[in-house]
Amino acid sequence: MTRAVVVTGASSGIGLATAELLAREDFTVYAGVRSGADAARLGALHPSIRPLTIDVTDRASIDAAAASVAAGGEALHGLVNNAGIAVAGPLEFLPLDELRRQFEVNVFGAIATSQAFLPQLREHHGRIVFVGSVSGRIAVPMLGPYAGSKFALRALTDALRMELAPAGVFVALVEPGDVKTPIWKKGQDSREQVARALGPQALYLYGDALRRLYRGTQAAERNAMPVERVTVAILHALTARRPRTNYLVGSKMANLVATLPARTRDRLAFKVRHLP
Repeated sequence: MTRAVVVTGASSGIGLATAELLAREDFTVYAGVRSGADAARLGALHPSIRPLTIDVTDRASIDAAAASVAAGGEALHGLVNNAGIAVAGPLEFLPLDELRRQFEVNVFGAIATSQAFLPQLREHHGRIVFVGSVSGRIAVPMLGPYAGSKFALRALTDALRMELAPAGVFVALVEPGDVKTPIWKKGQDSREQVARALGPQALYLYGDALRRLYRGTQAAERNAMPVERVTVAILHALTARRPRTNYLVGSKMANLVATLPARTRDRLAFKVRHLP
């Protein structure tokens, strides 16, 4: 029986590169997208890529996607929870709806998708791979919403891994550092939207810090690692005889930095983000 893998957030970046790699490795790849245009584009990339319409913030959409995969007839070998967004801004002024949106996609969406596909994964002793981030170990100013979602995802991944072990379903977390993906351009393009949401008082108090953040992300993009380093880790988590529980990709120092005293971490964060 052909093995299938579901990849959420497959329209670009890590998700797209993962879908293409898995297709070349002879998996049937259900590539999660939200728009018809993305579905048409992905469907033309490889015969083994099957576009899958899924919005991870909509339970009805998730359940319909799970039913569609089940109807395909392949054994579901894996689920790659990759769909995610990055919300930035000072927590003092960040609209709570923006914080909720961050967690709806990165945390609740990943868990809801896992719940929907777990009956199929249990049947075939499949695997779940969550795409986290180095920000799940170290938080920096202005990126608290994103870091908070990735910290939460790391905790939930740990718990789910232990809960599913008796069922023979393996759970791994891939934690990349900076990766060359379109998320950087999306962040730059959303600057005006962020400014409107925060309001003039926030910009008066935090405008310099936000400008430094944007300059720092431009530098990080230039030095970011190729996406292939992340997709190789995802493939290993899905196929290796002895997969690792955590894959720190391009961010191994993060584990050490996370153990430093809080004030030392703060100084490092300010230095890395070029804050005064």
